[in-house]
Amino acid sequence: MPVRALASTASVPPEDAPRVLTAPHLPWPHGFTLRTGGVSQGPYASLNLGLSSGDEPGRVEANRDAVLAALRVPRERVCAFHQVHGTRVLDGAPSWFEERADAATTADAGRLLVVSVADCLPVLFFDPASGAVGAAHCGWRGTLGGLATAVVARMAERYASRPEDLAVAIGPGIQGACYQVGDEVVAAFRQAGFPTSLATPDEEGRHRLDLAAANRWGLERAGVRGERIWSSELCTHCHPERFYSHRRDAGTTGRHWAFIGVPEA
Repeated sequence: MPVRALASTASVPPEDAPRVLTAPHLPWPHGFTLRTGGVSQGPYASLNLGLSSGDEPGRVEANRDAVLAALRVPRERVCAFHQVHGTRVLDGAPSWFEERADAATTADAGRLLVVSVADCLPVLFFDPASGAVGAAHCGWRGTLGGLATAVVARMAERYASRPEDLAVAIGPGIQGACYQVGDEVVAAFRQAGFPTSLATPDEEGRHRLDLAAANRWGLERAGVRGERIWSSELCTHCHPERFYSHRRDAGTTGRHWAFIGVPEA
């Protein structure tokens, strides 16, 4: 997975600038932030972009400003929303974490869609025909509810996007080997028609759920071509030096951003 150093306007050495992971088949601007290159400390070190778990607000806002400055995107062009583990898809108007939703789409040049994650899967979408983009926050509830496929449907409705043309990137998140869930979650997925192979029983009497595979399955059923669905296959739980993990760190941890904007003509 390519790592891109954001071109920062701040007076910091290049090695200290925020860096993002990028997918090889999506155009710039897009990315999945790492936890390095910011000013947060302790369990939030260092590029924490979320306010929900106890970090000092001033440090979080400084980190957010650094990322947006590097991207040369002002806050008033950002669509970021208050995530609720649901299936609402917004039309991506400017919003600074006010609207309650878990996905958004836009075809407006200069707009940046942002989702926050710390184990849940960030999923980014791009339509090469219209230039429209989408971003979704897919935890197990959103995955179960078909949030990723709802984004595909919204892009078809709003921008005449054809599912088979879409390029989709599934970013870092907690992977199946580390994601333990109970019988009730597995039963809900099976009742919704997901393949039984997505959940594997473990020695503790619970199950390991593969969220990335579940989203891929849903996207393919919605008409997205398998070869146009890319996954980082990186586990947030397994790499504390690179990623925050809500489960690994018992909630006292930071948040990453996944972002995507409409490519410039």
